[in-house]
Amino acid sequence: MKIKNRLALNFTIISTGMLLVVLGSVYFIFSKFLEADFYARLNDRTMVTANLYLEADEISREALAKIRSRYLEKLSDEVIRIYDANNRATFIGDRAQYWTPQIINKVRKTGKIQFKDGEHQVVGIFYKDNQGDFVILASATDLSSIKRLNKLSKIMLVTFIIFSLLLLFAGRWIANKILSPLQFFMGEVQQIGSSNLEFRVKETNTNDEINQLAKSFNRLMEELEQAFILQKTFVANASHELRTPITRVMMSVELALAKERAIPAYQQTLESVLEESENINNIITGLLTLAKADLELASAHLSSIDLSTILTTIKAAWFKTGNEIEITQTNQTHLVMANEILLQIALNNIISNAFKFSDYKPIHCGLSTTDDLLNLTITDYGIGIAEQDLQSIFKPFYSRSASVGKHGEGMGLYMASKIIALFKGEIKANAQIGMGSTFTITFPKL
Repeated sequence: MKIKNRLALNFTIISTGMLLVVLGSVYFIFSKFLEADFYARLNDRTMVTANLYLEADEISREALAKIRSRYLEKLSDEVIRIYDANNRATFIGDRAQYWTPQIINKVRKTGKIQFKDGEHQVVGIFYKDNQGDFVILASATDLSSIKRLNKLSKIMLVTFIIFSLLLLFAGRWIANKILSPLQFFMGEVQQIGSSNLEFRVKETNTNDEINQLAKSFNRLMEELEQAFILQKTFVANASHELRTPITRVMMSVELALAKERAIPAYQQTLESVLEESENINNIITGLLTLAKADLELASAHLSSIDLSTILTTIKAAWFKTGNEIEITQTNQTHLVMANEILLQIALNNIISNAFKFSDYKPIHCGLSTTDDLLNLTITDYGIGIAEQDLQSIFKPFYSRSASVGKHGEGMGLYMASKIIALFKGEIKANAQIGMGSTFTITFPKL
């Protein structure tokens, strides 16, 4: 059963249950009210009987006529008896013994009783008169109340059926209204496939469970997209970057085996194969490092990090190798929300790149803040970067190292840019040939 049907059914069951309790309570209270009212009428009837038959000699004819006219109406199945001290019916023409001595004595003992005998309601009173002590018992059937209750029960039954149907329709409408965001969410989820993992479901400004589900789903999609991109990048980069050195190795070996050669020629071939093998090893190491970094990016735990502390740590590590980093900063705090290890890797990659292309001359790091941004500049005084290369230096496996006689796999700046982007930061490069390079990194200020 669908959730909206279960919601509608549960809402209807609970609502109709409450309606049934209310209607049952009204019926019960009303029936008790009618019963008490009829007991009061029977009690009045016993008092009238006492006045008519026991004290008629003490009141005037006018008063007796007034009493008779007031209580002239005869009740359904009405029976009235007056019993003397010997429990014998007296005064009234019908002198049959209608009630047992036990009931008569109970009235005499308690002074007044009322009870139900089947559909009959019975009232008895003990009455003292100058002619003796008497017990008056009266019973009747309240047909009027029975008819009223029957009519009320029919009205309540019709009301219950009508309101149950209305509540069922109302429950379905409420369920559809409540679940419409979920249905919209499901419709958007069904649009997602392997070709559009960048798709995100719509989030609202509300803080309900549907919006929290949408946020959680979008976070999951971000991680899946990262994993999917990681897989595609790894396969594409591995197949592209490994093809060339492997081809060169195969060609060198084939040429060496094409004909018999002198030992120096074989040695040269082996040195070439070794060089290419080292190159392949470096490429594989870079690919694995990139894959590991991407996996760590997807599960990084963020906390408040002081940039100046990280720069001080990096400065101390490079100082041990004889390289100098100059740091200038404002007196304000320089906190960002990031993962400390990954952020240190990113900054160290940029600084390492700066040292490499400036022949390990001292570099400068500057920290400053604006109203809502934290700025970090890393400046070297090396060979600089050509303008046409500025848009490519952050791509994987793009390296200028070979052109200037350096060693590198083209992974450092790419990894740094991905880590900085993860922490909502942005990195830009500005350089001139022969004038050095400046990398500007901005983070949202805490």
